[in-house]
Amino acid sequence: MTPPPYPLKTLLGGLGPERFLAEYWQKKPLLVRQAIPGFQGLLGRDALFDLACRDDAESRLVRSGRGRWSLDHGPFEPEDLAALPKRGWSLLVQGVNHFLPAADQLLHSFSFAPHARLDDLMVSFAPDGGGVGPHFDSYDVFLIQGLGRRRWEIGAQADLDLVEGAPLRILKRFEIEQSWELEPGDMLYLPPKYAHNGIALGDCMTYSVGFRAPSSQEIATQFLVYLQDRLQLEGRYADPKLKRPRHPAEIGADMLEQVESMIAKIRWKRADIVDFVGRYLSEPKAHVFFDPPARPLGRAAFVKQAAKRGLRLDPRTLLLFKGSSFFLNGETLRAAPETAPRLRELADLRQIGPTALPDGLADILYEWYRLGYLHPQPSP
Repeated sequence: MTPPPYPLKTLLGGLGPERFLAEYWQKKPLLVRQAIPGFQGLLGRDALFDLACRDDAESRLVRSGRGRWSLDHGPFEPEDLAALPKRGWSLLVQGVNHFLPAADQLLHSFSFAPHARLDDLMVSFAPDGGGVGPHFDSYDVFLIQGLGRRRWEIGAQADLDLVEGAPLRILKRFEIEQSWELEPGDMLYLPPKYAHNGIALGDCMTYSVGFRAPSSQEIATQFLVYLQDRLQLEGRYADPKLKRPRHPAEIGADMLEQVESMIAKIRWKRADIVDFVGRYLSEPKAHVFFDPPARPLGRAAFVKQAAKRGLRLDPRTLLLFKGSSFFLNGETLRAAPETAPRLRELADLRQIGPTALPDGLADILYEWYRLGYLHPQPSP
C-alpha cells in the first residue's frame, strides 16, 4: 500500500486525531495554515465548468447583487457559463470525488471519522468578491483553499434567523467574531451551525469536505419505509359486536382502540436496525449511477489481475460492515468467516494490494467488478 498523499498529522496542524476529536470536533473552529503544503488544487476552472455541465454531477450557480440572491441548478450549458460576468457569482459542484481519483484520496484522508459520516468533496469557483453569502451548515465542514485567496468571516451566533424569500439559507443578521484570509493549502474547520461567510479575493477555488448529518425526521421516515416492505401483521379489522351509532359520521372509540392495538403490534429488533442503518447509509444518492465494464474480464483474468495489481473500490462505492454483515451501495451481504477479514480490509482501506483470492472471495468481488462497484488497480 502506498502512504496517503495527505497525512492526517499535517492536515490537522500537528494534532493527533484523538486530540482533534476531543477538543475541536463539533465544539470549536480550527484554522490550520498549510494543512496541505504546496496545494494549488486538483482541477482548474475549465475542468470544474465541464463537470457542471454533466448530468451525473450535482452543480449550482449562485448569483448575488444589491442584496438579492438567485440560485440555479445544473447541468448547465457551456455557453451559459462562458457568458458569466466578472463578478457576483459562485459555481459549486458536489461529489467531485466521484470523478477525480485525487479528490477521492483527499476526501478519504479524513477517515478519522467513520466512512458512513463522510459525505463528499465539493469544489467551488468564484471570481473576485464572489461567495454564497453569510450562512451556516448543519454538518461539520473542512474548507481547504486551492487556487487564489478567500477571506472567511465566522461567528458562533445563536441568532440563526434567515432572510425571508431568499433561495439560499442567508442569515438575516450576521455577527462577525473572527476573520482570516486563507491562501493555497490553508484549511478551516467549522462545527455544525457555525455562521460563516467566504469572500473570494480574486479568482478563487475552495475544496469543502462535508459530513453526513441526517435529521431525526429523515431517519425515522426512511426506517418506516424500510419496515413497510418487511412487516407481516396478522389479522384484519373486525367489529362483530358492532352497535348502531348515534352519529354515523363519528369515529367511534372502539374503532380507535382497535386501530391503535394494530399499530402497537409493529416491532423491530436490533438486527433490523443494523440492516436498516447499513443499507440506508451506504445507499448512493439518486443521481449516482455505476458504469459496468464495457468488455469485462473473465473470472480467471480478473483473479489474475487481482493477484498482480490489487483491487480498489469505485469512488462512488460505499462499503460498510457490522460484524459479518456487509453493506455495499444499499445492498446486504452476509460474509462467511473465511472471507470477512479481507472484506473488512477492503472496506476500511477502500483497496487491497496484490493478493490471491480464495474462491468464495473471488466470487463476491468478481460480481462487484461486473456491476462497476470495484476495479483492478491501474497499472503503475
